[in-house]
Amino acid sequence: MKIVTWNINGVRARIGNLTHWLTESAPDIVCLQEIKTVDEQFPRAEIEALGYNVETHGQKGFNGVALLSKLRFDEVIRGLPGDDADEQARFIEGVFSTDKGALRVASLYLPNGNPIDDEKKFPYKLSWMARLERWAEERLRLEEALVLAGDYNVIPEPIDARFPENWLGDALFQPQTRQAFRRLLNLGFTEAVRAVTDARDTYTFWDYQAGAWQKNNGIRIDHLLLSPEAANRFSSASIEKHVRAWEKPSDHVPVAIDLALQPA
Repeated sequence: MKIVTWNINGVRARIGNLTHWLTESAPDIVCLQEIKTVDEQFPRAEIEALGYNVETHGQKGFNGVALLSKLRFDEVIRGLPGDDADEQARFIEGVFSTDKGALRVASLYLPNGNPIDDEKKFPYKLSWMARLERWAEERLRLEEALVLAGDYNVIPEPIDARFPENWLGDALFQPQTRQAFRRLLNLGFTEAVRAVTDARDTYTFWDYQAGAWQKNNGIRIDHLLLSPEAANRFSSASIEKHVRAWEKPSDHVPVAIDLALQPA
């Protein structure tokens, strides 16, 4: 079973790229971030025509997440618990039946947090990460195959940036950010990409500015975390880097994993 995360950076602007990629890559479950549309305006028909079930948690103009799946949804939960006042659409969770039991997949779009001296933005990022940690700790008690996938807006280690020194003042690379990500991992998750490679130049995002893509000035901020039950079924991970060279690309590319699971 192929599960992919992709920050699409505007689904309506990139629906052609998305449908082409769905046909080419043939994922079973897709976690999208930054769909930048309300649920009613999501281009559902084009995706359903390719055999996918669609669930969204949208927001006008920015944020927004979605799950696309060839499997039928058993359950869908929208929003990360822990703050009833948080109206930003950044989290959606789906449950599916497989031959090995329940599979739970979450698509998340973690706050950027910049600028770090803003009295709201960076604290919001850290509090969101703390909520995510509490949620993950609770979900892990279910002992299900869990994939926590998305744009984390976290550069975990210096190796995950072409020029780490350029990110020292950025919320994505602050010690508090990286420590929060490490606490999440230490709950018992396997970080899929780094489980298969420790290579440098392993990036998932290239900015639109200053020829970052052409110069391979990238960072790795899109991650898939696997519970022990998912890690036991994990066979491979890959970054579909070629998509960044398409016309009208997102600044992120799809990151994929394969799990030895079949639909029930």
